[in-house]
Amino acid sequence: MDLLLLLVALVWGSSYLAAKTLTDTVGVTVLLSLRFLITTVALVVIWLIWNRRRTTRRETLVGVVLGSTQAAVLILETHGIAGTSATNAGLIISLVIVFTPVTESIAFRVPLPRMVLIAGIVAVVGVCLLVSGNGFVAPTIGDMLVLAAALVRAVHVTAVSALTRGRGFSALTLTLTQSAVCAIIYTLADYQGVLHAVQHFNTGEWIGVLYLGLACSVFAFLVQTWAIQQTSASRASLLMGTEPIWAVLIGLSIGQETLHLLGIIGAGLIIVGTYLGLRAETLHRTPSTPKEPTTIDQRTVGA
Repeated sequence: MDLLLLLVALVWGSSYLAAKTLTDTVGVTVLLSLRFLITTVALVVIWLIWNRRRTTRRETLVGVVLGSTQAAVLILETHGIAGTSATNAGLIISLVIVFTPVTESIAFRVPLPRMVLIAGIVAVVGVCLLVSGNGFVAPTIGDMLVLAAALVRAVHVTAVSALTRGRGFSALTLTLTQSAVCAIIYTLADYQGVLHAVQHFNTGEWIGVLYLGLACSVFAFLVQTWAIQQTSASRASLLMGTEPIWAVLIGLSIGQETLHLLGIIGAGLIIVGTYLGLRAETLHRTPSTPKEPTTIDQRTVGA
């Protein structure tokens, strides 16, 4: 399970450069609409093949609620990416490592392990060094939107944990419902732009949208939803908190960005902070948020 959550972090780390490239030629809402229309179609096919039970009204309602919070996360994050660099977006979103244990502690009314907080501080220092290593400047509107997305993502991850754990919900059904909600919201917001993009996209743009829809959404959201049902929101977020490392590595290798000595030190601190936080969260998980097995019918992913 941990390995697949790290793979989710890798996929999402690569999404910043892909989204940044596409938002240079198409609007944010149109991009998200196409992404989630593709995601929803793929999930419907998977659901028809593997689903073996009826969806309950409560399960559908929870999916709609989580779909709304997920839509908020992505609209903030993608607008932020359009207004800043892919590397900065990947780094700032890592603050979810700090936000999620706090929101989970508040939601479940449990004490926050001191080492988790220390690990979060180490990670934040790492982010600061990474940014300064590439030339620190005052935050842009895009930076602030990504910061807001990190906070809303922490709330979303905690909500997934609070609303689904121990209830026997299908990760596939929940993911499909969330995707459909996102697709409807984004498409209604700019349906004319969506039609125009469908008629004029070139091959490279379609490849980018398909990657965002199938890898960054279908695969990643299924793994995230299932994994959070099996463990705590903090553990899942700490593992997925390696996302900025992958974002930087991809930015360096594919995006041809540069990283100086302070940036390298910062990346190391994020890795250390993630490891320390993950270890502390594992050792100090409280009885109020126990790990409970969840039956998921015909899972489409391994974790």
